[in-house]
Amino acid sequence: QVQLVESGGGLVQAGGSLRLFCAVSGRTERWYTMGWFRQTPGKEREFVAAIRWGSGSTSYADSVKGRFTISRDIAKNLVDLQMSSLKPEDTDVYYCAADRSISTIRQTIEAYDYWGPGTQVTVSS
Repeated sequence: QVQLVESGGGLVQAGGSLRLFCAVSGRTERWYTMGWFRQTPGKEREFVAAIRWGSGSTSYADSVKGRFTISRDIAKNLVDLQMSSLKPEDTDVYYCAADRSISTIRQTIEAYDYWGPGTQVTVSS
């Protein structure tokens, strides 16, 4: 079992930056993938970024490439998402997730086994 808790959300002006954190507890393996997704009420949850727990390999959605950076601190059991050049369309609830499989990094909701409760990010124009 893996437990995930997000923090760091809030209100920021367009063009600003925000850093989200995901505290990871429970048993993790080096092949696990940790991902960030986001969702607007009434819309489907969408992939943002992911990182392999052991290798640090990363994957990003096209909409955030060059603006968001995902990283992990194994010693502290943390995954963070540094978000820069934020746009109003980045406003969403952001969720941390964990994929237990040994496959390559996946970007679909169904691939992830564990989810955090989410943290709200609001970008004002």
